[in-house]
Amino acid sequence: MLHQDQFRDLRSLTTPDGNNAMLAGIRKLAPDITARAAEIEAARCVPADLIDHLKSVGIFRMCVPRSHGGLELALPAGLEVIRTLARLDGSIGWTAMTGSGGSIFATWEARETYDRIYRDGPDVAVCGSAQPAGTAEPAAGGFRVSGRWPFASGCRHAEWMAGFCIMTDDHGKPVAGPHGQPLVRGFALPAQNWEVEDTWHAAGLRGTGSHHIVLRDVLVPAANFFDVEGGTPCVPGPLYPAVRHLLPMFHSALAVGIAEGAVDELLTLAHTGRQQFRATTPMRDSETFQYELGRISADLSAAQAFCETQTARLWHHALAGTLNDEGLLVEGTQASTWIATTCVRVVDACFALAGSSAVYETSPLPRRLRDIHVAAQHATAQQRQYVAGGKLLLARSAQDAGHA
Repeated sequence: MLHQDQFRDLRSLTTPDGNNAMLAGIRKLAPDITARAAEIEAARCVPADLIDHLKSVGIFRMCVPRSHGGLELALPAGLEVIRTLARLDGSIGWTAMTGSGGSIFATWEARETYDRIYRDGPDVAVCGSAQPAGTAEPAAGGFRVSGRWPFASGCRHAEWMAGFCIMTDDHGKPVAGPHGQPLVRGFALPAQNWEVEDTWHAAGLRGTGSHHIVLRDVLVPAANFFDVEGGTPCVPGPLYPAVRHLLPMFHSALAVGIAEGAVDELLTLAHTGRQQFRATTPMRDSETFQYELGRISADLSAAQAFCETQTARLWHHALAGTLNDEGLLVEGTQASTWIATTCVRVVDACFALAGSSAVYETSPLPRRLRDIHVAAQHATAQQRQYVAGGKLLLARSAQDAGHA
């Protein structure tokens, strides 16, 4: 485990100037983002002009390698950007998170396909769905692909989209993978090849435009397929070889940012001098409010510290080339689950402390509440992930006992 001083040293060594420039650009965009929160929710996607502003700041290039014009930010630096945006608006933070993840997944394409994706520059919005919701049948020149993929966040502004398929034989029967399970491969195509179904009527993260995307018997070249588990990225760099291990921390940074935003909103409300009905003092002078605020602050500080420490641990292994270990994947996912759960508790408490003023749509706290609950529903952060953590602990303890 890395100590906090080691984390600071690691971050200073691996954070390029591009991160500071991005954070400065985000600060300039902040008033526009917060002023347009209702517009983003109503449209159920980020407006095109705001996407252009995010591109100009560098959001979609921050995980693209320098060889292709990207910033190739270190993991701690990239997560700081996601957290900063999520603190302003959950949907904007989610857009940055999925855009960054998409650009990392893209490195697993064949080099010729990857070069095609970025031939016009690094500011390419790549989105997709990780669910194996399609089938790919062999055909001359590639595979015939059909499917309907959910949760394709950002598909309205994407330039390339990716999905995962169960690979089949010529008769449509699933091909067995190395462990007997159906063989799954990912693939990517330009956005114009896909159909978008308008299905994103969601409880939270409404501005992410996470609709279904569809292909109907489309020929996909073999060079557009990739293997996340058994393949290798087509470009070098510590961000790319173990993408599954790093992505849980992207979700953690998002959750922390949303929770920080909720605390910001609660403090703003308290500083207005608001006095709730039948209360004897304003909120900020109430010991009950102060007690609850202190407890919330402690929870948030714990989530922030866990996120930073686990990020530093994984990045340390990524730099050393030792990240591709199932134990580290379990640890990262376990951390993501705990952080998301803690951040849900923080936002719930902020909403409750705000009293009746928080029930109106004019308050930003209901949006924070909806966003964090939907974010915590993601498979990466669900409570069932603790099972793998428990199994890992049992296996390690048994091994230790055997060596005693």
